[in-house]
Amino acid sequence: MDLCAADFGVLNTFDGELFHTAATRGLPSAYYEYRRNRSLEYGPGTAPARLLRGEPIVEITDLRESDAYLRGEPNRRALVDLGGARSVVAVPLLKNDQLVGNFMIFRQEPARFSEKQISLLKQFAAQAVIAIENTRLLRELRASTEDLRESLQQQTATADVLKVISRSAFDLQTVLDTLVESAARLCEADMAAITRQKVDEYFRAGSYGFTPEFMDYVKDIPVKPERATITGRTLLEGKVIHVPDVLADPDYAFSEAQKLSGNPRTFLGVPLLREGNPVGALVLLRRTMRPFTDKQVELVTTFADQAVIAIENVRLFDEVQARTKELAASLDDLRTAQDRLVQTEKLASLGQLTAGIAHEIKNPLNFVNNFSALSAELTELNDVPKSATLTDNIRAEVEELTKTLKDNLEKVVQHGKRADSIVKNMLQHSREGSGEHRPTDINAIVEESLNLAYHGARAEKAGFSISLHRDLDASVGMADVYPQEITRVMLNLISNGFYATTKRKVEAGDGFEPILSVTTRNLGDKVEICIRDNGAGIPEEIKEKIFHPFFTTKPSGEGTGLGLSMSHDIIVKQHGGSIDVETEPGLFTEFKVVLPRTNRS
Repeated sequence: MDLCAADFGVLNTFDGELFHTAATRGLPSAYYEYRRNRSLEYGPGTAPARLLRGEPIVEITDLRESDAYLRGEPNRRALVDLGGARSVVAVPLLKNDQLVGNFMIFRQEPARFSEKQISLLKQFAAQAVIAIENTRLLRELRASTEDLRESLQQQTATADVLKVISRSAFDLQTVLDTLVESAARLCEADMAAITRQKVDEYFRAGSYGFTPEFMDYVKDIPVKPERATITGRTLLEGKVIHVPDVLADPDYAFSEAQKLSGNPRTFLGVPLLREGNPVGALVLLRRTMRPFTDKQVELVTTFADQAVIAIENVRLFDEVQARTKELAASLDDLRTAQDRLVQTEKLASLGQLTAGIAHEIKNPLNFVNNFSALSAELTELNDVPKSATLTDNIRAEVEELTKTLKDNLEKVVQHGKRADSIVKNMLQHSREGSGEHRPTDINAIVEESLNLAYHGARAEKAGFSISLHRDLDASVGMADVYPQEITRVMLNLISNGFYATTKRKVEAGDGFEPILSVTTRNLGDKVEICIRDNGAGIPEEIKEKIFHPFFTTKPSGEGTGLGLSMSHDIIVKQHGGSIDVETEPGLFTEFKVVLPRTNRS
């Protein structure tokens, strides 16, 4: 302006429709206020309008005499009357032959501008175009840089979320907490919450930024798909719900929660969709009224998709785990049934074999026992030689031989009876069939077995005495078992206890009191039977062998070694239970039997 001897000037930009003030210098205050409060609409005949029609330069020597002023064009009138302008020269700002603005300088007296001044104004206009273009490019560069920065930040956050998902693939809570916090932080939200479907209802599964009072208030309140809440509206409509000011929303009615959460104003709800159906929602809130941008909505939508993937992965994993457990249980049941079937076949085969062997042995054994008894009676003939005439030496020899023969026959009879007892025991173990399993009173079986064993021991051995302690749990009730087989086990264990206490009494003398205790307990889906005696106990090196077939600690002729082996097979293989032994040499032995309440064979 100084170089062109102008009083004031303006530089306008043009957006294709309207002119906008870009810079001014020296404008009279009245004209400045006029321009500031109105849009720049230039009528026909004005310098900007003529430049817009393509004139390369516009110079008006006396604005007061111009057609636009005389016609009453508002801008021209304001320029002259308020700004005191009398002459003007205007040049266009051109970029690629397209008008992007104008440069105008004014004098407050009617006078022409020189060629030099106009040429200088054109140069300034060209420099202004370059400056405007540089500014535009810089602005675009900054915007692009900001977009790239924001995109990079979002991609980094998304990558972090994906890392969390991969590291915590089946820790759903960690994944949801990370998603909620990342969404709130990247989208400049004060609070965020994620809601997911559980059976037929929706509950909050993760949150960020909410007050403890709000979380305590909503923790047990299911979210209903309805318009009264933003989360409910998102679930109801299955689409993005963006409410710039919730207080101006006529449908919003979650007033109590609104106060407890600090009165947020702007809400953004994004549905979690699986096959087009909402299975949850991700909601962001701002305390100030500031709408979310399209990029932020897009980012939250991405996080919602990740949440759906995480929820679906956990659901599928849980289904696979449940199915695997079902298959494992079915396989265990099949193996158990197979073991029981094999055991039944073994018991049947062993019973048949044992019965056959026992019968084969019993016949010659009967002959041995019978002829031994008859031979013992024949030794009574030693009275016949007394009537005969014999020398003393011969008579002594005859008596000695007769006595020796009698003693030998008594030993044959004794061992024959032992052998007969063994055969009877083998026949008892070989009884075919176990009957049918049925619900049976466990306490009744234990009580009956205890009485049978006790009276049998008293009948077998005169003077047998032992203290019996019973602690039978009344709640044990019924169990589905083979009662005949369980009775056989109880008789065997109780008889072993009687034998162990009797043996210790013989060793310890009259100061020792034999005791046998029987206890039952209700274990829910199982029952427990404990048989404890205060006998001599079992040495550690023998303890691991006691359930082996034909292993016995009893002297020859007093045990077959089949009792505990058969008991183990009946409890473990036939009934699917367990039998264990605890012992302390010189103090006690306790057998613990655990039976399932239901027989699954």
